[in-house]
Order: sequence, then structure tokens, then C-alpha cells
Amino acid sequence: MLECQRHRFQLPSDLHYLNCAYMAPLAREVEAAGREGMARRRDPSTIVSDDFFDQADALRERFARLIGGSDPRRVAIIPAVSYGIATGARNAAVPRGQNIVILGEQFPSNVYVWMRKAKENGAELRTVERPSTGDPSPGAAWNERLLEAIDGDTAVVATPIVHWADGTRFDVAAVGRRAREVGAAFVIDGTQSIGAMPFDVEEVAPDALVVAGYKTLFGPYQSGLAWFGERFDGGVPLEEPWAARESSELFVSGRLEYVQEYRPGAARYDVGERSNQIQLPMLNAALDMVLEWGPERVQEYCATLLEPFEDAFREAGFDLEDRAWRGAHLFGLRSRRGLDADATAAALRQARVFVSVRGTAIRVAPQVYNDSSDLEALAVTLRAL
Repeated sequence: MLECQRHRFQLPSDLHYLNCAYMAPLAREVEAAGREGMARRRDPSTIVSDDFFDQADALRERFARLIGGSDPRRVAIIPAVSYGIATGARNAAVPRGQNIVILGEQFPSNVYVWMRKAKENGAELRTVERPSTGDPSPGAAWNERLLEAIDGDTAVVATPIVHWADGTRFDVAAVGRRAREVGAAFVIDGTQSIGAMPFDVEEVAPDALVVAGYKTLFGPYQSGLAWFGERFDGGVPLEEPWAARESSELFVSGRLEYVQEYRPGAARYDVGERSNQIQLPMLNAALDMVLEWGPERVQEYCATLLEPFEDAFREAGFDLEDRAWRGAHLFGLRSRRGLDADATAAALRQARVFVSVRGTAIRVAPQVYNDSSDLEALAVTLRAL
């Protein structure tokens, strides 16, 4: 059983930070890696050709290991989810008259690009809304609706693993099977789950898996990683950075040769200036930490932390999704009496409880730096409402 990891962070002792879904705090070792990277920039003469490639290749290997991938070359280094999703959208075939399936109230990075794609290609954007049947636990019904929305005219299915607003969990393995049955591309936003929940990219087999680095991966802002499957082999990147080409290391040493061939795998989709001497060491240090914990143990830790408080939240007048259809590291509390968002946010701030109000849900995202006192502070504040 994983023990509380608060000692690896520098959160104020009186702060109940239950909002990793907003932004993860920097761990001590991640901050140290960033400081070391900044120090290296004091004397750029120490930054040599290998430094433009070694950290990037190490990052690909770590991320592939985290998601169960056998080939690190399928990992691209990106600055944001929107960049990775846009790469997938650019290379996804969407014939006129077909449809693109997304979820209601999905995070904008995995929506706007599909709106444009549908408009430009004369396709239907098919949005599967959250069921409003009054059922306090609609996760199973939402999953059923999603599968039913995928048909023979579906060109793309673009979903998260867990919904960013309330943690509703989607059976992405089943969605992937359905997408393959109809020949649709399957694009996953794994931002709120990879690193905190078990995920096997070989089993789920998405065509693209895109993850921001600053939440459950504990890395710096404006960093991210993407896995691209065989469907996107040979695709067209959003830009043409020099390091994406074969033999590009020769360019650093002074040889100017233009080559047509890209590096194998997904390197063609890397962002320009991907060899950031500050961010890459930070994200590598963060992934080392996440790999040490293990997604299974992170999920187990959060589940053990949450279980004693589930009844307390319900007694305070809030509904939770059934355990089978939510993550323990990210869940929504929906008030049965109606939610005054401003008053709720003010009360939580006063109690030094940091969560997010998203739509009709209070979004709670505990992590390995939390302990029972944090959830107790949340429960006490909710009861007082």
C-alpha cells in the first residue's frame, strides 16, 4: 500500500489541496530538475548535441512504459493537448456525410478542433450528452449512449477516459472495440487519468492518446505527450521542426543537409524546440516519480482515502457516481438541493479547501499528497452549507 507522499511536496500545512485536476503541485525533485536545467543555461557552451536528443528519447521511453507501450518511438513530445488532438484531426479521414462522436461538456481542447473538422468536411458532429434522468449515478447509461452513437457512418470517436468535470469513467476498451468495428479513428484525451489509473495502450489500442503533463503526470505547464498508433504512420505534422528529420543530430554539429525522411515513429509530430533544457528534465523527473508510485497504487491510495467519506458526502446532501463508473482520484459531488456556486466556492476558500466547481458538480481530485484530514475538512464544510 502506498503511503502518503506529502513530504515530497511543499504545500502549506493548513491547505487542503484536493484539486490535482486543476494543476498538480510541483514535487521537490521536479522543481530541483527545473532549477538544474535553468542553471545549465548560464553557460550554453555546456549544452552539446546529445542534449537535444537524450532527454527527449528518455521521455519517450518513460511514457511508453507508463502506458504499457512496447515501442517508445510511437511517443511524440507536444506542448498541449490541443496540439496533439489537432495533429490527430489533421490526419483523420472524415468523408462528407459521416459523423464525429464526442461527449457533452467535454473539455474544449477535444471539441473545438472537431467542430472545425466537421464544418470543413461537411460531417455531422454527434454529441452524446450526459443522461438527465434524475439517476444520481448515470455513468452506465452514459456509456451505453456513447456506444449506441457509434455507427457505420462514424469516422472519428474522440473521448476522455474520465470526464474532466465530474470524473465519470468511460469504458475506453469497449469504445475502442466498437470504433474498430466500424473503421473509425479513436482519439483519447488521457489528461485527467494517465498516471493515476491503470491504462494499457496495447489493450485499448487507440489511434491517438494525448496527455497534458501538468496534472496527473506532475510535470510542468506547457508540456505533454502523445501516443500515435499505426493509423497515423506517415501522416502530416502541424509543423516541420529540424529535430524531427533523420540525421538531424548532424545539424547541431554544423552540417547543413536537408533530408526528406522523418525520424521513425511519431517524432514527426514533435513540437518545435521540443528539446527544452528546463521542461524535459522536469517531466522526466515527474515520470520517474509516477512510475515509482505506479498508477494502480495511486488509484488504490485514493480509493482507500475516499471510502470512509462517501456516506458523509451523501448525508450532506450530495450524490456520487457509482464506484464502477468513476475514478477515486477524480469525482463529482452533485447537490440534491441545488448548488449556489458562488456561496459554495466562498465557503470552501474560507475553510482552505481547494477544489473546483464545474457546472453542477463540485469536482474533487485527491492525490497521493492528501490524507484523511483533507477529506474531513471538505466533508465538514459541505455539511455546514
